[in-house]
Amino acid sequence: MKYRLVLILGLVLAAWTWAEAPGLSPSSPEGLRPAGTLGETTPATPIPGDPREVEREVRNYPEQPPVIPHIIRGYQVDKRFNRCLDCHSRESAPSAGAPMVSVTHFMDRDGQVRAAVSARRYFCTQCHVPQTDAEPMVDSDFHSIDRVLQEAAEGGQP
Repeated sequence: MKYRLVLILGLVLAAWTWAEAPGLSPSSPEGLRPAGTLGETTPATPIPGDPREVEREVRNYPEQPPVIPHIIRGYQVDKRFNRCLDCHSRESAPSAGAPMVSVTHFMDRDGQVRAAVSARRYFCTQCHVPQTDAEPMVDSDFHSIDRVLQEAAEGGQP
């Protein structure tokens, strides 16, 4: 009985705090989408455009997976077939003019290099994302490692 009373008082306090908080309302949640009621259906944001130009992006930190500079819509990547390997496999890369997948993709969990792409690295879009012309959904103060090191060497704060 005592537990139920404490639970009810806690829920009442939480609801009162929510209602009194400035700018918050249970009927208009704020997030990455525009505000609206929970029952309201708002249109989804448009899908970002395809890559701006086909060129390799500069990586921001060591071991960062490179972005995919081309359209991959409709690519089959499942346990039976990986369309990415049509161009990026060891055999096809030279004739396709595509970079070969890194040697790290051939290592198993024990660090042994295998002849085929490891199951751990087979599903490309786990790490690699297509390059788009999308505007950032939220602001970021991310700085590349080169900038952080340069500012540290100059005695400034990043």
